[in-house]
Amino acid sequence: MIHPGRERDIGQYRIEREPFYAEVRGEVGLFSIAARNKMPVMLKGPTGCGKTRFVQHMAYRLERPLITVACHEDLTASDLVGRYLLKGQETVWMDGPLTLGVKHGAIVYLDEVVEARKDTTVIIHPLSDDRRVLPIEKKGQILEAADDFMLVISYNPGYQSVLKDLKQSTKQRFMAIEFEYPSPEIETTVVEREAGVNQALAGSLVKLGGKVRNLKNHGLEEGVSTRLLIYAGTLIRQGVPAERACDVAIARPITDDPDMQRSILELAKAIF
Repeated sequence: MIHPGRERDIGQYRIEREPFYAEVRGEVGLFSIAARNKMPVMLKGPTGCGKTRFVQHMAYRLERPLITVACHEDLTASDLVGRYLLKGQETVWMDGPLTLGVKHGAIVYLDEVVEARKDTTVIIHPLSDDRRVLPIEKKGQILEAADDFMLVISYNPGYQSVLKDLKQSTKQRFMAIEFEYPSPEIETTVVEREAGVNQALAGSLVKLGGKVRNLKNHGLEEGVSTRLLIYAGTLIRQGVPAERACDVAIARPITDDPDMQRSILELAKAIF
């Protein structure tokens, strides 16, 4: 039985309205099968290609709470599992997001998991195999995961170095769904819908995105994300001239190189 206070805790993680998501390569079906069969899932792909929106969409479809943790280098195992805190004159235990998800059958999404400290990846190992348990050392407990609990992690292979990569012992516990930028047709639909612009303008932005991504092998570290194309479309819809919108929403966020920025703006001028 869920404590009333805890019920409110988990209730805030339910997604009330369906997030828009355009399927690319059968990932909805794959994720649904993984959820039914209690398989952990790893999402691989570049920044801004729709991984987080996909998880939100699936949480809504599966009617499960979604607890998202943005991983960073200072994230500790205690941040995920929980810790004792002083409350007045007594010490009380406060569940971390992972413990909360394990208890109440949520989808726990560890975004950019390789950014977290090594001890955090170790604690997810017993959750991501057939044991499905979470050891809580500070309380001397081993929690069994609720049936609906699902562990999802994401990372961008293009950014990883030898020092920041997932160990094979971690990778081989997950089913992996690879994400790429969607086809021009699908991406146009996404930009049109999310930025609230007409199809022609969305198509022009997607065309620019494709050309900018072709610069990736010519000095650009990362291609332009669908998210940034949506930002540019939103600015244009609000009255910002197209060239200026592409400058502040596309060229400057993805590169600090003045020559590369000029190249991107030349592409924008040609298209708009």
